[in-house]
Amino acid sequence: MHAAPVRAAAYVASIFAIYVAAAMLVPAFVDIYYGNDDWSVFLASALTTGGLALASALATHTREPVLSTRFAFLVVTVLWATVGLVGAVPFYASSLRLDFASSVFESVSAITTTGSTVISGLDSAPPGILMWRSVLQWIGGIGVIALGLFLLPILKVGGFSYLRIESSDIEDKPFSRLTTLSQALLAVYVGLTVLCAVAYVAAGMGLFDAINHAMTTIATGGFSTHDASIGHYEGYAIRWVGTVFMLLSALPFSILILMMVRGRLDAVRDPQIRLFMTYVGIFVFLAALERTLGAHVPFGEALTAAAFNFVSIITTAGFASEDYTLWGPLAVTLAFLATFVGGCSGSTAGGIKAYRFLIMGRMILNGLHMLVYPNAIKSVPYGNRIVDAQMQRSVTLFIFAFLFVWALASALLAAGGLEITTSITASLTALTNVGPGLGPIIGPAGNFAPLSDYAKWILTVTMLLGRLEILAVLVLLLPSFWR
Repeated sequence: MHAAPVRAAAYVASIFAIYVAAAMLVPAFVDIYYGNDDWSVFLASALTTGGLALASALATHTREPVLSTRFAFLVVTVLWATVGLVGAVPFYASSLRLDFASSVFESVSAITTTGSTVISGLDSAPPGILMWRSVLQWIGGIGVIALGLFLLPILKVGGFSYLRIESSDIEDKPFSRLTTLSQALLAVYVGLTVLCAVAYVAAGMGLFDAINHAMTTIATGGFSTHDASIGHYEGYAIRWVGTVFMLLSALPFSILILMMVRGRLDAVRDPQIRLFMTYVGIFVFLAALERTLGAHVPFGEALTAAAFNFVSIITTAGFASEDYTLWGPLAVTLAFLATFVGGCSGSTAGGIKAYRFLIMGRMILNGLHMLVYPNAIKSVPYGNRIVDAQMQRSVTLFIFAFLFVWALASALLAAGGLEITTSITASLTALTNVGPGLGPIIGPAGNFAPLSDYAKWILTVTMLLGRLEILAVLVLLLPSFWR
């Protein structure tokens, strides 16, 4: 690859770094409002990173690069890595005194909307730091949607949810209405955030906490302002508010735009939505049933707890209202399995995602059918569409890459001294961007602070791989990519 695309990618990353630096002024004003001295940290961080990013933008500015698939792969990876590093600066410089590895881990966990944290004592943490974590997740959430709706489908590595506007599919004309789509996306994302914050306040949450939790709920990120997460609050109302908005945020935003902007209620018939809601219902019902039969908890209370915690896992939000690993062996098994599935494409959720299960399931059925009828020609349907060979290949590659990266990350963590449960579930929750894992260290009642710097770096890279759909990063390792 010539130097020009690399230079252009650095320019794009520098421009976005300037925006992230400007966003640091939000927590600075929060600290000023609450009288916390960390406001100067955010101001200094904004000026320093913004100045460096501006200098980099001026140094790398050149004529418009030739748009290509390889250039897009490079931009995606460089952009997210840069934002993760810039976002880490306030953590490193703040009164929390996080080391560099922990600062980058927290920042990348935020922008990838993973929600794993190394910070303890959130209840007494500076308000600016709490706000910065939420802002990073909120920015990461809308970045994930844009990635899934606009870029990954073009790169053929993910994103099967397309926005239909007046019977015209974006799959056929990917950039024809980009400005309109972007404005509608931002309006729906901001609107849901405001509605969620209002609902949290109405349910009894304080305004500051409501704003923070609304941003991290819609981003399906899971960062909280309390060590106990949503378990800090009493009553059912807050849990059901979180459950409803996590479910909404795990739906394709293309569908939400059609419903909210165009009034197209028929769009909800997307096959992956039906599958997503089906496995959410199964997980929640089984967990509630075990809680009721095993611990004799009233079914209404068990259903509330199961709905909130398992919707949180499946949508990869990572909130917790209690330690669900204490509910029994079935709940632990369900929590492990739920970590894989994820939400819908074109949403803020991570995981393998429902559309891939639909396509892979149909491919398996077709393969079995052809064992009986070798000469049969079977297509792979998705609703009223036929999945082309390229998308089938993309889904297969993703599944194999997912298993390979998971196994490799687990082995590397185990080589660093972590026991098997922590190694397997830490790598899995990082790759699927869920947040908490299983076990006493990284379970829903713990955090990632006790892990070594080595383990944090492994998980940081794994979170980025998972957020960028794995293949978009692995392709950069090919020597042929750079020729």
